[in-house]
Amino acid sequence: MGAFLGIDIGTSGTKTIVMRADGEILGSATVEYPLSNPKPGWSEQDPEDWWNAVVESTKKAIKSAKIKAEEISGIGLSGQMHGSVFLDKSSEVLRPAILWNDQRTAAECLDIEKKAGGREKLIEMVANPALTGFTAPKIMWVKKNEPKIFDKTAQILLPKDYIRFRLTGTYATEVSDASGTLLLDVSQRVWCKPLLDKLDIPLSLLPKMHESEEITGTVSAIAAKQLGLKAGIAVVGGAGDQAAGAVGNGIVKRGVISATMGTSGVVFAHSDEMQIDPQGRVHTFCHAVKGKWHVMGCVLSAGGSLQWYRNTLGLVEVADARRLKTDPYNLITEQAAEAPAGCEGLFFLPYLTGERTPHADPLARGAWVGLTIRHGRAHLIRAVMEGATYAMRDCLEIINELKIPIREIRVSGGGARSQFWRQMQADVYGRRVVTINAEEGPAYGVALLAAAGTGEYKSVVEACTATIRVNGATDPNSEAKRVYNKSYPMFGKLYRSLKPDFPELAKLVDV
Repeated sequence: MGAFLGIDIGTSGTKTIVMRADGEILGSATVEYPLSNPKPGWSEQDPEDWWNAVVESTKKAIKSAKIKAEEISGIGLSGQMHGSVFLDKSSEVLRPAILWNDQRTAAECLDIEKKAGGREKLIEMVANPALTGFTAPKIMWVKKNEPKIFDKTAQILLPKDYIRFRLTGTYATEVSDASGTLLLDVSQRVWCKPLLDKLDIPLSLLPKMHESEEITGTVSAIAAKQLGLKAGIAVVGGAGDQAAGAVGNGIVKRGVISATMGTSGVVFAHSDEMQIDPQGRVHTFCHAVKGKWHVMGCVLSAGGSLQWYRNTLGLVEVADARRLKTDPYNLITEQAAEAPAGCEGLFFLPYLTGERTPHADPLARGAWVGLTIRHGRAHLIRAVMEGATYAMRDCLEIINELKIPIREIRVSGGGARSQFWRQMQADVYGRRVVTINAEEGPAYGVALLAAAGTGEYKSVVEACTATIRVNGATDPNSEAKRVYNKSYPMFGKLYRSLKPDFPELAKLVDV
């Protein structure tokens, strides 16, 4: 029985797993690297840090798996979406990669919409509106602000595709990650030549397109020596981190939805046909399942809001947790449980880094609203968790609006590991939520893609069916569900009430 590597190039670090063909995880390792913020709202990384982390984590994962490198039969790649790596004609990196959470491109987004013939026309062309996180605005920013860099550019790659190049020497990408560039004809699964022409971006700058399970190249002798692998191992297309995580959760059939409560929150729905929200509130991308699509809503600061609370206002819990040798989040959520559902009219807007779904508002800001003298620490914490969960429900409501069936919601991420937060999700969504046996996220998903692409399974769907199963369920509490159904409309109303003030608040920062 062969083994497969799943490599996920994340924002904070690279995770590599070794998976046996039957889905069992044999070993894993994570190597972290820094994030650079050269100006407010900017976010960059050195691609060489990614490569070094891939080399180190691969060696560590294979060692922990206690197998021989010769047993590796295929490699799948995942990574943070939307980033941009600019290479010259010698394949040397020209500047630090601009990442998905970089916010410098608001003007370029407006320019792209204008050149496309308007927002609606742009959505017709590439299924999505222009957002600051996407790749196309970054390309346009470099073209405008760093023309000497752009003139030297011979190839532009997404983060995981740069690692593919280092592994195989091949310039290639696949449809799920390419969907997030804003340059893909999502319907036809090819680069959108009409939009490229309007933006004056040469097609030659973009890599060859593949489906996610297709073999895109093989490990070169040079890379094999660096990683301690054998040369010639097949490297499949892989997937952007969200599609890869969905495969790792078994979201490969109609009616099965995932709700991942990590630093960001993602609600992900498989679709057999391409379905577009005309308002552009959710993303429509190609799925990592051949010939299929997905609809996805993204909450920028979901679990990140509770992380912010821990880091800024939860220092007592952090100190107590160190003394008690437990996780600070255990102590924080124990306090949250002391407050009633609905927090007696206290709301938290989790827009600490702006918001994507459904508002597409980079200027949105976080807030507690409704504070009274009755509210204490427990209410503040619970309101943060409820606010993040309401924001996730915003995504679910749009998916429901699009008439995509929701038969099962699979929860994952930090919000699924907490029994308290699992229950809150069931109560706020008003539906049963389930957990599954797989917890390795995108790395696991692309290891399954590698297994399918190299012939271990006939398809991605077969691979998921053979390896992933539901292992727990949480039903909503009827009283809490009633409270949340009554409170949820106010959550949306508070954003709409404050929206006109957010640009004014942003101006105060520059005073």
